[in-house]
Amino acid sequence: MRSIGIKICVVLGLMAAPAAIHAQSSAAPIADTNSAQSAAANRFAIFTPTTTPIRHRIDYDIWDFALKNIVISMGPSNRSVPFAPVRPLGTRMRQGHNSRYRLEGSMVGFSFLDAEVIASLTEYRRDLESVADTLDISSLPRNEQLAFWLNLHNVAMVEQIANAWPVRQPRSIEIDGVPLDDAPFITVAGVAMSPRDIRENIVFANWRNPKVIYGFWRGEIGGPELEREAYTGANVSSLLDGGATNFVNSLRGTQKNGDRLDISALYDETRRFYFSDFETDVRAHIAEYANEEVTDILGRTTLVRASIREWDIADLSGGSRGANYLGSSRPGISPGMAQLLIQRQQKLETMERREERTGRVIFSNIDLPGDPPNKNAVE
Repeated sequence: MRSIGIKICVVLGLMAAPAAIHAQSSAAPIADTNSAQSAAANRFAIFTPTTTPIRHRIDYDIWDFALKNIVISMGPSNRSVPFAPVRPLGTRMRQGHNSRYRLEGSMVGFSFLDAEVIASLTEYRRDLESVADTLDISSLPRNEQLAFWLNLHNVAMVEQIANAWPVRQPRSIEIDGVPLDDAPFITVAGVAMSPRDIRENIVFANWRNPKVIYGFWRGEIGGPELEREAYTGANVSSLLDGGATNFVNSLRGTQKNGDRLDISALYDETRRFYFSDFETDVRAHIAEYANEEVTDILGRTTLVRASIREWDIADLSGGSRGANYLGSSRPGISPGMAQLLIQRQQKLETMERREERTGRVIFSNIDLPGDPPNKNAVE
């Protein structure tokens, strides 16, 4: 067991206490993959889940604490386009967000992360990587494995975007000349990998349920949100269901355009893994999580087009330092950020007046006496 400290200096001025990653070593054999069709696939075969898992778990208290302090949930979508942001008097300078999806998903307070905090994120990412030096990840229960890969991916993305910040779009970030998504800066069990490798060559290759796509945060407003709690073997299935519901029923997930259902480009990107008969499969998937309004849209459209994209950063300040005209003693509070938070509050108050639900309940996958092992696994 290793113990590391991570400090998160945020809006409330909170400081994280030292926490630990708990892992136990295992000598369980690693299953060979049956679907290796390339050298790249062969490299990741060692992460194919075994059929006889060892019931260990990894503790993510440190990441959970960080998420609760750096992530702001914008609340569920009300499927309304917000008013255009007001520009400061006497200037045409854009501050903060102007995305039509800015009141959906979640935002990270990157302007509050100083060099010491970012270094702690790097330390934590490396600590997660080192878990595989003593623990065979593939021998864990499937939900534990899935939680590990989701958390590692998201820690790495937050770390690298924080390193590059201020930046308007995460897709513009490069590491040694390679786009962030394809840069192999993560190493697990001696295997160098990129964020895309974790998604496509490990998780998508070994998990059949398409709800796993909602667990990966890419740093963009248009993608699935970053949850305010770490994934664990106990909560991963419920959190993914919640993420799927929020995304499917948001404007960045689904829109009606005449007789056509416009959907997120995320579905086209993952079609070879989960939506081979694209229109039929993606409609069935959306219907599984659709609320009444989106169910109605499904019934009144025939064509499908994966055309919804938003690459702007999911950052409270919109990827810009901005000028502080508020006289605040808190660093990083710009007019654009303040305006976004005011709009968020107004939206949530309106939804509350209309008695629209703004929260969710998470049920842990608790094994009861007599339950078969791994019965709640995300397959």
